[in-house]
Amino acid sequence: MLSPEQLLGFLSASLLITLSPGPDNLLVLSIGASRGRKMGMAFGLGCGMGCLSHTVLAALGISALIAASPPAFMALKLAGGAYLIYLGWQALRSTGDISPQAGQGTQATARQLFGKGLLANAINPKVVLFFLAFLPQFVIRGRNDTVWQIVQLGIVFTLQAALLFGLLGYFAGHVGRWLQRHARAGLWLDRMAGVVFVGMGLKLLISH
Repeated sequence: MLSPEQLLGFLSASLLITLSPGPDNLLVLSIGASRGRKMGMAFGLGCGMGCLSHTVLAALGISALIAASPPAFMALKLAGGAYLIYLGWQALRSTGDISPQAGQGTQATARQLFGKGLLANAINPKVVLFFLAFLPQFVIRGRNDTVWQIVQLGIVFTLQAALLFGLLGYFAGHVGRWLQRHARAGLWLDRMAGVVFVGMGLKLLISH
């Protein structure tokens, strides 16, 4: 099982990353504000649950690399560190734009929106790369249960993402109005997420 310190550190980073403005949460906000709580929650829960597919890919891919080729795993680690630093740099350079765009079409049902959110997240190659780079940061080496640790971390990330996206969809109208009154909130969330990304990337690059 995950240690309390391991879980706390991972959950803190995950919450900050999920809350920072991005395409997924802004789209959840947009749909919730334009089509109502039920539709916003449906799409948000779909986006969150889509992370399960990336958990499986990360667990299988990383474990296979460790078993088959330590040099390949080292290459993945270096690429993952560079990718996290790139994401951090992008977040640090962001203008913090948090204005929700127009909602999706008006004909989709809640079930269809859930499926759209699930599929949009599951097939997003950027999310695949993010999971491959992010989850190993919190794996404790030398315990001979790397795959199980990654699975648990992925489930924790999925649950917190589904919860936050669902709440965002439910309170979309209130959140949207608050964000419009506090335009710099998105900027500071981006800055904090950027520091987290860069820090994890550097840690990954210099760790043995």
